[in-house]
Amino acid sequence: MSGVIVLNASYEQLHVVSIPHAIRMLVREVAVVEEAHDGASIGPFPLPRVLRLVRYVVTKWRYATGRLQYTRAGVLKRDKFTCAYCGKPGATTMDHVVPRSRGGRGEWLNAVAAHAACNEKKGCRTPEEAGMPLLWQPWIPSRAEIAL
Repeated sequence: MSGVIVLNASYEQLHVVSIPHAIRMLVREVAVVEEAHDGASIGPFPLPRVLRLVRYVVTKWRYATGRLQYTRAGVLKRDKFTCAYCGKPGATTMDHVVPRSRGGRGEWLNAVAAHAACNEKKGCRTPEEAGMPLLWQPWIPSRAEIAL
């Protein structure tokens, strides 16, 4: 029981929420239970697997065209929180491949996820100068890659 699927009023899948969030949606009467776990309940509500919103929610943002906004959180998510220098998981900082102090730009193609120690070790140098080659080249992700 990891999460509850939320459907739009048109039965289109929107996202997944936690069980406490789902119960709050039921209490506020913004959703109804479409499918529940057999025999399980929380107070007066059956334990939901799938909720459907009572009112239709416009989701134009899901189909928006154009470039995805470059953000630190987006870079970490794109790289799956894996350091681009050592390859180990748990990266919490973003590093500019070509440092901003050296003319590098703040954009998808110049940013990678990195551990704080690897980021500090690289400093204001390029990966080649620091002897820390990138394990992959940065890319501009699709909306689907960031939404995962």
